[in-house]
Parts: sequence; structure tokens; C-alpha cells
Amino acid sequence: MTAKRALDLLGGLTLLTVLSPLIAAVALSLALATAGAGGVTRRRTVSGRGGNAFTMVTFRTKSTLAGLPLLLHVVRGEMSLVGPCPLTPGHRECVGEARRRLTVRPGMTGLWQISGRSELPWEERELLDLHYVDHHWLGMDLAILARTLPAVRRRRAASGSTAGQTRPARLA
Repeated sequence: MTAKRALDLLGGLTLLTVLSPLIAAVALSLALATAGAGGVTRRRTVSGRGGNAFTMVTFRTKSTLAGLPLLLHVVRGEMSLVGPCPLTPGHRECVGEARRRLTVRPGMTGLWQISGRSELPWEERELLDLHYVDHHWLGMDLAILARTLPAVRRRRAASGSTAGQTRPARLA
């Protein structure tokens, strides 16, 4: 087992254990709010490591809580805590030269997450993913994990005030 997989397994299990009350509360809240209208989760087929497709499950909410079920994919080995953004199998980044992004597992977070996520132009997010694939190591993963929560908090605090603005990507 590689150090990255050990980090994913230990981190994923720890986060699932610690966050299980929150996960249950979100699921219950969504179940009560939707009352059978589409269910609690959203399913999407994405490309995993080696191009192996799997069904990614997220909560049906437009908040950072939507990604909590992704921890199950991390523990199962379909995803990593840190990696490229998950994409559908037919996406342009899953073919041609960009196919090298499929040599690693997609991640719950990555350079794209801490560098601006949806505020970034698609081309920059693509470059960040490929940079990660070409240069990742355990220290980079730890740095990205350490910067993820503050990046999410900054985005939440600035929601609306930077709408439509982009900023340059920073490589870890």
C-alpha cells in the first residue's frame, strides 16, 4: 500500500467517523425537505483511475456539504482525498494527451479547489489538474489538504462580492 493510499484510507475513515452525525443530519434534512422528489443523493458517472468509470454519489444540495458522501468513494479506493477534478468519461480531458489525468484517482479536493474552483477559467483548471498529475507527491497532498478548508471558508465569506472575477492560479 502506498503512502498516498494509506493517507486516503486513514483520512477517509477518520473523517467518516467524525462527520457521521453531520452526514446523517444532512441526509435526514434533505429527505424531509424533498419528501421523495428526486431523493437525497445525486448520481453521476465519472472516470476513475485508468479510465474505469464509477457512479459518484453526492448530496442534492448546492453547498460544501454536497461532497460528504465522496468520503465513501475515498475509502473504497475509487477516489482520493486529493487529485484532479472528477470528470465524465466522454469529457475532452479524458481523451488524447490529457488522458494522463487518468493515471491518478480523482480527488475530493485539489489544486483547482484551493486556487479558485468555479472562479477559474476552464483552461486554468485543466492546467492545474495536469500539473498535479505530473508533479504530485505526499507533501503536495498535505499542503493542499491544509489549504482546502481555509479556501472554502474564504469563498463562502466572499460569496457575491467577487462574482464574475477571476484570479490567477497558484501552483502549490
